Amino acid sequence: MLYFYIDNIIGAIPHDFGGIMLLFLIIAISIVVLGKGSDILVDNAVKLSLKWGVPKMIIGATIVSLGTTLPEFSVSVMSAINGLPGIALGNAVGSVICNTGLIIGIASILNPLPFKKDIIDSQSFFQLASGILLIISSLLDVFVTRMNPFNEGSILPQWIGFVFLSLLFIHIIMIIKSAKLSGFEQEVNSADKTPMLTILFQLLLGIILIILSSKILIPSVKEFAQCIHIPDSVIAATVVAFGTSLPELITAITASRKGHGDLVLGNILGANVLNILFVIGTSVTIKHAGLNVDKRFFIVQFPAMLFILLIFHGGVNLSKGSIKRPVGIILLVTYIMVIISSYIFA
Repeated sequence: MLYFYIDNIIGAIPHDFGGIMLLFLIIAISIVVLGKGSDILVDNAVKLSLKWGVPKMIIGATIVSLGTTLPEFSVSVMSAINGLPGIALGNAVGSVICNTGLIIGIASILNPLPFKKDIIDSQSFFQLASGILLIISSLLDVFVTRMNPFNEGSILPQWIGFVFLSLLFIHIIMIIKSAKLSGFEQEVNSADKTPMLTILFQLLLGIILIILSSKILIPSVKEFAQCIHIPDSVIAATVVAFGTSLPELITAITASRKGHGDLVLGNILGANVLNILFVIGTSVTIKHAGLNVDKRFFIVQFPAMLFILLIFHGGVNLSKGSIKRPVGIILLVTYIMVIISSYIFA
């Protein structure tokens, strides 16, 4: 019932200059609340995990990445439920582009991002493979119907969502096994005296903030796109993707300044894989008819995602122990070019 009233109130905003400014303000506030809810959830999930003695490596690769990806998950899944595939897919793909180009770019410009080559090679390859799998999966319908994806778009079939989620499950199991084989252990952290009930309450608060802000954000983006006559898929892949990537951006800048570059890379690589396999996988799975893939994804978003992932993968292979400023500058410039291209071809 609350969702019905929210949709009606936002839908009643006039499409004049004042209405556009109001919608932009609502979008900005929704994104801020979304990020705050994610922060609360991540902080308390980490507290809970440390109390249980879970290795930090596993926390970073799973819980922290999952927590910082929750804004994308909430926005994309609710968009899919509400019949807005452009926002559902654009938000996730745009977040991968934003994470890799903007966030790793800025973080590596601030400070070199050190890494262990054997670990990052496998993670970077899996990230790249996930992106390629998404593009190929989006073309499966084209092979059957002989449609031109650059003119008519395509459909991401529902069964692909189950494949994505299965691959994610296997990936997480492999991370956990790898951590155990490497001898990573973490003693139970008794320094944090926060009561368990408080942690659980804050976890619930974080979830509520994420869900409610997402519900306000989605119709606001739809109305905003209609006001300025730009497709919602483009708004989702740029403005919304940037907003939902703010938790990763803030985490990356803070960690980079403190010299924890490996945490930056681990969080971003994990978040990118989750955006493709978890966010898109779930969004596709809940739609029996699958997700419509707008032609603009084949013209701009998919090529941009693949290009920026290839640049990152190449930068890792050419770097010796750390991603340095030159690679960061290339990634950041590429991201800016992608944003400009998105609006040129809108």
